[in-house]
Amino acid sequence: MNRTALVRRPSPRLADGLVTHIDRRPVDVDLALRQWEAYVTALHDAGWQTVEVPPADGCPDSVFVEDTVLVYGNLAVISRPGADERKPETAGTETTLRDLGYRIAHIEAPGTLDGGDVLKHDGTVWVGLGGRTNQAGVDQLAAQLEPLGATVIGVPLTKVLHLKSAVTALPDGTVVGFEPLVDDPSVWPRFLAVPEEAGSHVVVLDGGTVLMSAGAPRTKELFEARGLRVVAVDLTEFEKLEGCVTCLSVRLRG
Repeated sequence: MNRTALVRRPSPRLADGLVTHIDRRPVDVDLALRQWEAYVTALHDAGWQTVEVPPADGCPDSVFVEDTVLVYGNLAVISRPGADERKPETAGTETTLRDLGYRIAHIEAPGTLDGGDVLKHDGTVWVGLGGRTNQAGVDQLAAQLEPLGATVIGVPLTKVLHLKSAVTALPDGTVVGFEPLVDDPSVWPRFLAVPEEAGSHVVVLDGGTVLMSAGAPRTKELFEARGLRVVAVDLTEFEKLEGCVTCLSVRLRG
């Protein structure tokens, strides 16, 4: 299986990134770059190739490349970010994916959709409806993905920035989340509460391995007890901007 991930290096203006549900804290941009490089190295060590989307230095949040696109099979649906400041970020992602041979579709006005609001597993696509993604965006995504066999489900979201700020899925499809930040755990047939907010976020590297934040050691133990291999990386500077392991890449499985 081809395992390639899109990444985008941090803007020098990263510290000016948007925050909505948490208080602003100073961001060490040099440390953030080192943490980003370690994240990319962790992907490489797990057998993934990376493709860099051209930098968008004028866009403070551009390192969060996940928000610019939703990839399903060979279709790349270019997002229309809910924050106007982030709308210029999508052009570089679109060019990169077009060059890689993906079919391209777009979320159009009045729809808004951030990629971080989309959680996929085994043909089901859950989309967070809240601050950055609206119903028109969900409807457009459904129209684009349902012909490919996907089931698209809107999920109300009030406590976090993006759906994947609240929940992600383990390789077996179990959805994990920190319950105080999950509006309705009953949305998912299999939900596992984790003891730390940073434990809600995993990137599936293969059927038995996940990448997660080093800021959730108890959750790491929980996952390991379930038989998973866990790769932990420091993401303190990105977590100050409501970022997490999922935000920093777009996994392309072909």
